[in-house]
Amino acid sequence: MDLTTLNNERQRLEAQREGREAWRLWGPYLAERAWGTVREDYSPHGTAWEYFDHDQARSRAYRWNEDGLGGICDDEQRLCFALAFWNGRDPILKERAFGLTGNQGNHGEDVKECYFYLDATPSHGYLRYLYKYPQAAYPYAELVAENARRGRDQPPFSVLDTGVFDAGRYFDCEVTYAKAGPSEIHIRITMTNRGPDAAPLHVIPQLWFRNTWQWDERNTTRPTIVTSASKRKSKNFAWAVTAEHATLGCYQLYGHEAAELLFTENSSNAEHLWGTENPSPYVKDAFHRRIVAGERAAVNPAQEGTKFGAWYQRVIGPSESSQIDLVLVDSALPTPFKRTNAAHATARAEADEFYEQLLPQASPEDNQILRQSLAGMIWCKQFFHYDVGRWLEGDRLAPPDSRKGGRNTQWRHLRAAHVISMPDTWEYPWFAAWDLSYHCGALALVDVDFAKDQIELLLGEDYFHPNGQLPAYEWAFGDTNPPVHAMGALKAFRAERVQRGRGDLGFLQRVFHKLLMNYAWWINRKDTDGNNVFEGGFLGLDNISVFDRSQPLPAGYHLKQADATGWMAMFALNMTMMALELATENRDFENVAVQTYEQFMAIANSIAGNRGAGVSLWDPDGGFFKDLVVDPQGAVHRVDVYSWVGLIPLFAAEVIDERLLANVPRFRQVIEYHTGGFFQGNWYVSACPARVNANGEHLLALVGESRLKQILERLLNENEFLSPYGIRSVSRLHAEYRHIGAIPGVGAAVIDYVPGESTSGLFGGNSNWRGPVWMPTNYTLIQALEKFHRFYGDTLQVSVAAAGGAVMNLNEVATLIAERLVNLYRRDARGQRPIYPADSVMQTDPAWKDLLLFFEYFHGDNGLGLGAQHQTGWTGLIANLVMRRYRTDIPHVWRARQAAATTSRTAENVNG
Repeated sequence: MDLTTLNNERQRLEAQREGREAWRLWGPYLAERAWGTVREDYSPHGTAWEYFDHDQARSRAYRWNEDGLGGICDDEQRLCFALAFWNGRDPILKERAFGLTGNQGNHGEDVKECYFYLDATPSHGYLRYLYKYPQAAYPYAELVAENARRGRDQPPFSVLDTGVFDAGRYFDCEVTYAKAGPSEIHIRITMTNRGPDAAPLHVIPQLWFRNTWQWDERNTTRPTIVTSASKRKSKNFAWAVTAEHATLGCYQLYGHEAAELLFTENSSNAEHLWGTENPSPYVKDAFHRRIVAGERAAVNPAQEGTKFGAWYQRVIGPSESSQIDLVLVDSALPTPFKRTNAAHATARAEADEFYEQLLPQASPEDNQILRQSLAGMIWCKQFFHYDVGRWLEGDRLAPPDSRKGGRNTQWRHLRAAHVISMPDTWEYPWFAAWDLSYHCGALALVDVDFAKDQIELLLGEDYFHPNGQLPAYEWAFGDTNPPVHAMGALKAFRAERVQRGRGDLGFLQRVFHKLLMNYAWWINRKDTDGNNVFEGGFLGLDNISVFDRSQPLPAGYHLKQADATGWMAMFALNMTMMALELATENRDFENVAVQTYEQFMAIANSIAGNRGAGVSLWDPDGGFFKDLVVDPQGAVHRVDVYSWVGLIPLFAAEVIDERLLANVPRFRQVIEYHTGGFFQGNWYVSACPARVNANGEHLLALVGESRLKQILERLLNENEFLSPYGIRSVSRLHAEYRHIGAIPGVGAAVIDYVPGESTSGLFGGNSNWRGPVWMPTNYTLIQALEKFHRFYGDTLQVSVAAAGGAVMNLNEVATLIAERLVNLYRRDARGQRPIYPADSVMQTDPAWKDLLLFFEYFHGDNGLGLGAQHQTGWTGLIANLVMRRYRTDIPHVWRARQAAATTSRTAENVNG
């Protein structure tokens, strides 16, 4: 590869890929919350939120992970850096983000802070984070009390609602990290007073080691942070400390401006927490006690410890700013700040170049949406540490006996200590398996190697169960999530082929073998009758149904799920496509392609009602796929709900061309035999509605033209699924049609259309699939429509009332949905972003209006952002949709090279 044709950020990524430079060694891997997690829970009944709450976090050392404000750490989280503040009025030092627990919030867990991920590059060579800190006392008690008073029929009470930000009486506290090398990080903290009066602000940058020496008998060496011997004589910096670790090595932290240096231990204050004697008087909450309580004896006068803080005291005038410069580096520098200004300027310029080349034609507004969404994706890379076997058995903390048969006991093999793309750094600071597959779709836009690594990580022996199941998330690894990882692997493979001109068949082969094990697990575990109709249960869609599908029905009753069956049909086609890609160079994979395609046909045959109960999941009267409940006598009841359950079968669609068929003659014979949807003597939902299209391509899908049009009638009806901002998760039809009759084994059933916050406490209450717009399913639908259009072209068109009755092909339908989704973040005709309330400071205030939050889901009628506020995770897919508007060819930076390498490449959408 000719690196001279790549911009500097791309060159860094190539250096990382080739193992020449460790640009990923340091990154934004420090969580916003490590308290209240399953890992830290040693309670008898699994009450994680209460066992280790926010109030304890300043005094209690974590066992597994660390947290902090806007922080960074190395990729094993040995050494951490983050910010702390005090406004002179708060009862505690502001060291970490505050929020309500899942049991305190009227809609579940909810962070109550204002912070924003402004910018990031995938090498972490440039990172920007903004925290807005009130000058009044932080309203901790008011937030807890008011949300406790409110019911589920009322919105959450946010920190903006308390009035502490009124009249601009707050500080903008921004930290920027600019790397001059993989291990030379220039840190600039800028504090701006937005208020009308001068106000005091204490800023305490902190450097500390994660406590491993008190927990792990295999790693008892205690690291140290001490004052550097040379700091008294230097005129080039005001202070310096040395942090030394047995495996990380020696790092220096330099300060440009004078500060009071504070040292303590990252150890629990046992006396405060449990009334027992502290082995050392210097404990984790020392800086809080020294700064807020004025307790001088709290910190170590010998200026040595495992936790360090530099205490800056400033009074900042109205509209004025103050600045602090630091350098963190793995070697002693005689003039550490010589390159600081240049490092920040260069890193910013190179970030600008990277994103401009990624999307050169976009409007400024779309560039902003793209850049901030990808910044959030990068900031949500987190170090995740959880050794389930050690956690179950206990180490220095003895677990209760109840743990032996409790949470995650079947997952003793899981040993996590890796950087993982997480949904959110506060509300979901743990990996979520099906989320992660979608994350890779967005991350592949900027760092396809990291995306591939994530897929392989989850399929590795540290996570993947020996029985073939993928872990879901730390609250219940055994829950069943949709089988989307083959989709994610294909997406990463295709993205790399687009970018580099050749897909990584080695990667595809490695993950393919593991995915075959997961595929077999689904076939054997989730099809209890062997009829190819699946029962995934929970499937990550939380409360989408009329009852909790993760709970078993009464004995003898079975639920046959249209969505589980649709996901499995998609999985079968994904595996078929992967096998065909591998067979282009190794024909040995042809047999597997034939097998998975035959299994897809068997699923299609069953969903049409040709096996088992003999009742199709397709409702001909409703023109829609629906779940079935089968009673002990074999009688079948259709669950009359219009939701994503019936749209997900559309996801099972792939197009294959002559390139993929050139080396698989037997597979070609198989698809020709099944042309028109003929399988085992039956005609079913047309998987191959015509032998080939004008381009000689074949369509493999669960639905043919007739049923696709029937589904689209509902999908594109604004009184049903089509929201002004995407596709609703439950049809608006259910605002009126709520009582859907009695369901055997369940009783009288009601399905509500709930377009906003959940009105149910099911699954914690902060997740709602009964009406809002969700990005991942919308995105998968768009991709499916693009595949249908690739096959049908303009021969399949529909009239869209929402577009004034215009007749559209399926690519235009996909564009209609995609644009509505992006419009969540674009300013409308009134100059407002639908994601924020109309009267919010986020709409008009100059210090707020360009800051974007990426929500978990969106109100089905007005687009208001709901759920987790920083779930850039799969909502980061909006970056792909922004690019979709502009990108009709391959990425700009790769064009010249790719032009010479496209002779045999499949004609596929640029976004995968």
